[in-house]
Amino acid sequence: MGDMSEECRIVIASDSGITIRSFNDIPDALGACLGKAGLILTEDDLSPEFFDLSSGLAGELLQKLVNYKVRTAIIVSNPEAYGERFAELAYEHRSHPMIRFFRSRDEADAWLGG
Repeated sequence: MGDMSEECRIVIASDSGITIRSFNDIPDALGACLGKAGLILTEDDLSPEFFDLSSGLAGELLQKLVNYKVRTAIIVSNPEAYGERFAELAYEHRSHPMIRFFRSRDEADAWLGG
């Protein structure tokens, strides 16, 4: 039966022990999400390197999430706080089919559950 609540199929990184501190964390995060309805990441789940686009960590994570078709909501209350390039990245993803940045958990839930 396809009647299972969508809610329980969304992986919440903080509840699942998922953090992205380095490139080495990406495979485990992906593994935890395969077959699930989506992933919710918050600022606390991400290292400072993620927000520094020159580190390449954000690019690598986003590319892998797209490759493995993991719908991901990234909650960043104020993308502008991380500088212009990061704010631009968040803005460019506002209508992305797989990865979007949201300012609140409610918005993220609405998109993933929608």
